[in-house]
Amino acid sequence: MSTAILSGKPLAGLIHREVQEQARSLELDGVRPVVAVVMATADESTRWYVRSIERAAERAGVGCRIIDLGHDATETELAGVLRDVSAEPSAHGIILQTPLPAGVRTDNLVGLIAPEKDIDGANPLSLGRLAVGQPAFAPATARSVVDILDHYQIPVAGKAVVVVGRSAVVGKPLSLLLLARDATVTVCHSRSGPLERHTKDADVVVVAAGRAGLLTGSQVSSRTVVVDVGTNVLSDGSLVGDVDQASVTGTAAGLTPVPGGVGSVTTALLLLHTVEAARRQFPSLPLAAGTAGAQVLEAAG
Repeated sequence: MSTAILSGKPLAGLIHREVQEQARSLELDGVRPVVAVVMATADESTRWYVRSIERAAERAGVGCRIIDLGHDATETELAGVLRDVSAEPSAHGIILQTPLPAGVRTDNLVGLIAPEKDIDGANPLSLGRLAVGQPAFAPATARSVVDILDHYQIPVAGKAVVVVGRSAVVGKPLSLLLLARDATVTVCHSRSGPLERHTKDADVVVVAAGRAGLLTGSQVSSRTVVVDVGTNVLSDGSLVGDVDQASVTGTAAGLTPVPGGVGSVTTALLLLHTVEAARRQFPSLPLAAGTAGAQVLEAAG
């Protein structure tokens, strides 16, 4: 059978155009939307990713401040910066980029990000608000999965959706977003037993476990749509997902590629969240009606 390849690039392009339009509208109202990226690492792949956010922001008309504290930054230094940026009116969105230096407790830091500027849903308050249906920014990667399914008109209401992975970044918030769309959600993890027991009869399988080749073609059916959230760097430097794409292609109904799938939408959504956060921090400005950003904020409703 033929497996539909669900590229994220067309959707990312649509979101980037919307960001440009909203950024121009804000500029006319005297507000330049700005995202602040706080980082403290020498990891080159992470630094490359942050530079990619900066380039995308520049193209979209969004300001990007990279606050690089160096690989030896202390938790106290990072906490001070997050408090300052959260209180700074000119910064509308905040990203705390990981990894952080050894010994730095991420859980102690993400709670310092002002919820209204928490564009990647890192603060536990954001996850809690999603859980009870209150407005909040979902983590951009989790939201990307839902937006890709929407873009390709793949229904989840009343469908069996399996999420492989239970991280606070993807698995848990994604399960909340899917529940809000009336999906029947199963979350699998290391104690769930053989994956195929859960995935074989699923309508949609989302894999976000951080293990290359975890899901194979024998574990899905011809009606299954597979969304691969994984990003794993192999010894030869190539990037692969959590899905064995060779065996799933030709078996599943649909598959997101790696690269070019979920990741391409994630960066675009971070910028969309930034312009929406900027507008919501100025209540006197009119809200942009019918935007994807508004859908993100109200996704758990």
